[in-house]
Amino acid sequence: MAARALSILSTSTFHSPCLPKKPTTISSSSSRSQNSFVSCLSPLSGSLFGESIYQSLRPLIPSPKQGLFHSAMVLSMLPTAKHDIAPDKIPKWSARSIKSFGMAELEARKLKYPNTGTEALLMGILVEGTSRAARFLRENGITLFKVREETVKLLGKSDMYFFSPEHPPLTEPAQRALDWAVDEKTKSGEGGEITTTHMLLGIWSEKDSAGHKILASLGFDDVKASELAKSANEEVSLSYR
Repeated sequence: MAARALSILSTSTFHSPCLPKKPTTISSSSSRSQNSFVSCLSPLSGSLFGESIYQSLRPLIPSPKQGLFHSAMVLSMLPTAKHDIAPDKIPKWSARSIKSFGMAELEARKLKYPNTGTEALLMGILVEGTSRAARFLRENGITLFKVREETVKLLGKSDMYFFSPEHPPLTEPAQRALDWAVDEKTKSGEGGEITTTHMLLGIWSEKDSAGHKILASLGFDDVKASELAKSANEEVSLSYR
């Protein structure tokens, strides 16, 4: 009986006056929902049994400061290799590039792939959608739907019961594509940030990668790459911070 009671109370369903009768899923997206949940547990805290339940659920409720910290970490860096120049001399990634990378990870997870490849980076650029590179792709008939369709054709579907990690690690070609973008921006000697155009051209530079093959199958070629390269530094700075 005690074991059954624990199994029931360990879920997020409580029949308390301060919660609706329907099961409520605990969300960590706002401090308001967190505070209301904690206040609903307060009647239980007076007993040893209730206190043990509260302490067991407490780690599942991250503080707002923790959420802000992790968001800041995601928005301030992209996984690139160490370069032979001083860290303060390495150009920064644009906000659009960082958002595109985040969308790439999400696309990899949607397709249940274990890694974030060049094909996912390409989809991320199109999902973000507001950059010069994304507009150039759409103007040339390369859309998110087509890229996703070509990705499934080339790489296949993942197993139904497989789930991607929260942040699927980069494949080697994808890592080299990002490193290429950093190196090219550094070699140019021009100011400004590393844009999604640099990222797209980095994908194109990986000749044997899935991203390159998908771009080629949809009509992207060296002529278009050269045309796009002329506007690599024209992306308007945009900050999400």
